[in-house]
Amino acid sequence: MTTPILNPLVLLAIPLAPLVGAVIAGLFGTKFLGNLIGRSAAHTVTILGVAISCILSFMVLNDVMDGARFNDTIYTWMQLGELSLEVGFLVDPLTAMMMVVVTFVSLMVHIYTIGYMSEDEGYARFFSYISLFTFSMLMLVMSNNFLQLFFGWEAVGLVSYLLIGFWYKRPTAIFANMKAFLVNRVGDFGFILGIGLLLAYTGSMSYDGVFAQKDLLAQQVLPGTDWNLVTVACVCLFIGAMGKSAQFPLHVWLPDSMEGPTPISALIHAATMVTAGIFMVSRMSPLFELSDAALSFVLIIGSITALFMGFLGIVQNDIKRVVAYSTLSQLGYMTVALGVSAYPIAVFHLMTHAFFKALLFLGAGSVIMGMHHDQDMRNMGGLWKYMPITWFTSLLGSLALIGTPFFSGFYSKDSIIEAVAKSTITGSDFAFFAVMAGVFITAFYSFRMYFLVFHGKERFGQAHHDHGHDAHDAKDDHHDDHHHGLAPGQKPHESPWVVTLPLVLLAIPSVIVGYFTISPMLFGDFFGNAIFVDATKHVAMKELAAAFTGPLGMVAHSLHTPVLYLALGGVVSAAVFYLWLPQIPAFFARVLAPVKTILDNKYYMDDFNQAVFAKGARILGTGLWKRADQGLIDGFVVNGSTRVIAWFSANVRQVQSGFLYHYAFAMILGLIALIGWILYTHLGSIK
Repeated sequence: MTTPILNPLVLLAIPLAPLVGAVIAGLFGTKFLGNLIGRSAAHTVTILGVAISCILSFMVLNDVMDGARFNDTIYTWMQLGELSLEVGFLVDPLTAMMMVVVTFVSLMVHIYTIGYMSEDEGYARFFSYISLFTFSMLMLVMSNNFLQLFFGWEAVGLVSYLLIGFWYKRPTAIFANMKAFLVNRVGDFGFILGIGLLLAYTGSMSYDGVFAQKDLLAQQVLPGTDWNLVTVACVCLFIGAMGKSAQFPLHVWLPDSMEGPTPISALIHAATMVTAGIFMVSRMSPLFELSDAALSFVLIIGSITALFMGFLGIVQNDIKRVVAYSTLSQLGYMTVALGVSAYPIAVFHLMTHAFFKALLFLGAGSVIMGMHHDQDMRNMGGLWKYMPITWFTSLLGSLALIGTPFFSGFYSKDSIIEAVAKSTITGSDFAFFAVMAGVFITAFYSFRMYFLVFHGKERFGQAHHDHGHDAHDAKDDHHDDHHHGLAPGQKPHESPWVVTLPLVLLAIPSVIVGYFTISPMLFGDFFGNAIFVDATKHVAMKELAAAFTGPLGMVAHSLHTPVLYLALGGVVSAAVFYLWLPQIPAFFARVLAPVKTILDNKYYMDDFNQAVFAKGARILGTGLWKRADQGLIDGFVVNGSTRVIAWFSANVRQVQSGFLYHYAFAMILGLIALIGWILYTHLGSIK
């Protein structure tokens, strides 16, 4: 059997098809060029572009599984001496898998958007943005060099900014997108420093060129310090991942990004952009394997995120924010896997999480539609009777999220926990506690949401309800007429088929994809050389492979571990608290009032950032403006120089009297001075 060859024109068509759709919808479907095409044409052309991209991505994945590879330059942008700046593609199993996930989830979101955004004025603009985002994400994952990686990295950040602030007339949406933009700039500053260090010491921007010199890099130290160069470069790169993948303390932008329309929450904040950091670290595995210090840093940051963001999910009442904090926690799990050198498991969880978390976000959006844009779970209950498809698919997504045996999330989450248990990297003890505690917490907040929304007493359609966000977010509430909720006597309704079809199509991989892919992706040769693990130093993957007995054996093994029972305990606790004995959470809220206050205020991270960084920046800016700009530049340099010239001119002007004898007298004085100077110098030379 001959190995298939990947056609560069086909590869080029994969990112360009969504870009063409975005350009057509953005230019001709909006007011920019006078709405030359209608709404249906705008969504048709963008969906067609993403569908083409998705089909081609599946074809490429099939060829890659048969051994095809591609790593070449598509276009040389600039040649600076020996440094070549290029657009190039690296297509291997890691890239092909990411391409399929990105395009499939994007296609589901595009279809879903037809129903969700049907009444919105910016309908075509929204389709243009999400297609442009798909293009940007594909350029990121397909890149074979740091220049293109950075282009895709910044492009997804820019489009995310546009999408979070899509409803630009709402002050909180503008605040949220600016917050996301600024926090990501902090991470991206570290990211570009890491790229710059690697470029400075290798002279190359291509992955192959850098990886080829990894042994030389491992012997270098940062000038002026005794810090290992690879450690510094990897930490800088990971700081970029902390911003994009919302790791503590750069996580603060993601919950606020729920101000954007629900479809982008599913596309950007569950399946694609927030996983860019996980993908990047996996791609850079040959470098990270050289530094245990960098891996330990990754592990500890991931552990903090996995545990403490899960706690915040427990106290949220806005349905989208519960799913948002769940995303933060699961991104922490992926980062923990990276920290113990279990890169294949991190990418495996990235894939499974993309399906079930996109499903949960879109399910939440369907609930919001059925509730007439009320997002407060305290105003729901009993929706399973009115929204059966949304109910059942959301149940499947929740079961996958908590790691129920045979569901996709079970295989990836349990693999992470097992890998951490076998790791010896500094911080792995804390990481094991964090991921184990996270199992109970995830099950508890997931089924708290599920029970409050779909079961129990019907709490909608009552005039006294304060609809919208949580009480502690009331000061930021912008939901006016868009979040009015159900009027008394109104009942929820199931969403149209363009909304429920993506739910069904996402539910299928959420249930089965883990079972069928765990063997090749984790313990087979699926990734090949795309991911590098130093098995002599980091033994977690090797030991897991030795103990693996197949997907059925993994389920049987789970019956003898506390993980399954922690998840079951979380579900039962949620049922007791929110279905049968609702006075218990009220009791705990009173007894643990200080803890709840801390959680309600999100560990005061936003207040700290406002008080220290935002206020500090304002003080510094005001000081620079008042003292440096107004005082030094305007006052001293500009105005001072004019005053000196004016004073000098005013005094010199007195010499110009207009009388001839004054000028003759000045000439005589000058002549005397000149003669005196000549005599002085002449006599001095004689001596």
